[in-house]
Amino acid sequence: MWCRSASFILDKQQSDTVPRQRNPPDTLTLPSPPPLSMADALQNPNPQNNISAYYQTRAAHHAVVTSDWLAQAQAAIGHDLDDAPETNVATVAGKPFSVIDEFNSWRKQPELAEAVAAIRALAAVIRNCQATTMMELEIELKKASDSLKSSDSTSISLTAGCDLFMRYVTRTSALEYEDFNSAKSRLIERAEKFGEISYKARRIIAMLSQDFIFDDCTILVHGFSRVVFEVLKTAAQSKKLFRVFCTEGRPDRTGLRLSNELAKLDVPVKLLLDSAVAYTMDEIDMVFVGADGVVESGGIINMMGTFQIALVAHSMNKPVYVAAESYKFARLYPLDQKDMVPALRPIDFGVPIPSKVEVETSARDYTPPQYLTLLFTDLGVLTPSVVSDELIQLYL
Repeated sequence: MWCRSASFILDKQQSDTVPRQRNPPDTLTLPSPPPLSMADALQNPNPQNNISAYYQTRAAHHAVVTSDWLAQAQAAIGHDLDDAPETNVATVAGKPFSVIDEFNSWRKQPELAEAVAAIRALAAVIRNCQATTMMELEIELKKASDSLKSSDSTSISLTAGCDLFMRYVTRTSALEYEDFNSAKSRLIERAEKFGEISYKARRIIAMLSQDFIFDDCTILVHGFSRVVFEVLKTAAQSKKLFRVFCTEGRPDRTGLRLSNELAKLDVPVKLLLDSAVAYTMDEIDMVFVGADGVVESGGIINMMGTFQIALVAHSMNKPVYVAAESYKFARLYPLDQKDMVPALRPIDFGVPIPSKVEVETSARDYTPPQYLTLLFTDLGVLTPSVVSDELIQLYL
């Protein structure tokens, strides 16, 4: 297995060292990401009441560019989060602190991953908590974590991010020997450090993947993954010559969004129909996809269509690379496509659909590990078989 640590790659590029997530640094400097435009919500002639919050947020962040993205983000997430149970921890300026409101405010930033927004919100819970003992503080933190996870049970990264935060922040034996104020300060410090490391993960992955992108190569991507876009953006800024084939990404047209962003970087890009993957695979040198979740088997759960792309690539001996942050590593082990919580989406076929016709509305599928080549993570470059070991280390 080819594996290189994140700190090695960044040392080669700059003087400072970026440690692995399991041993976080004392200080980290966060880049200021440029704001990305957000999408018009799709109009569905046959709207459904059971569309998941996962898909509503995804569609709002990844469809066609528009100027009023902030209002649409609020509209996309407001209904589901308002109905979720809230955890009131403290009173700030006369208003009760709500972890859902805090999460909501971070989640409005298009460049910020949902799991990182949850991590920031949980760190704020510790800062604003009125508990006087460690037991009370842990109870409040657990309530806040459960509240966030229940706000969108279909989001794998949200659940995994909350679970990893709870494990990382509270996993220190020094808390047993300190007074409460010192212990609370230590928790706040660890919480903020974990949030900074998680935020920086995307940049680490982009640096790790550069050795695999060579001049004159052709890359197939599916949907709009922010970490895959960061990989391609870094390659373009490094003056590498390559071209990208983007699938259309129906029904939310995420491939159209990615092709527009790549065109702004002067990267040669070609837009494909989702059904044209096999037709063009002989022109492809590699496939790059993101992931909504990385499961214990080493497989991934991602946007619908990823599995069939991996099948075609595998049959034609093309490598399939996955770019995913470690906070998307989830303690799940799906056995088949139906063995996971469904995330539903609206479908617009452009014509009325008879009520007797059943429409598949799932937003994602499961790709088994045997169809994946390597996973680029902030923990290093991993083969699918190593993922279970990394999960054990993360959750110990």
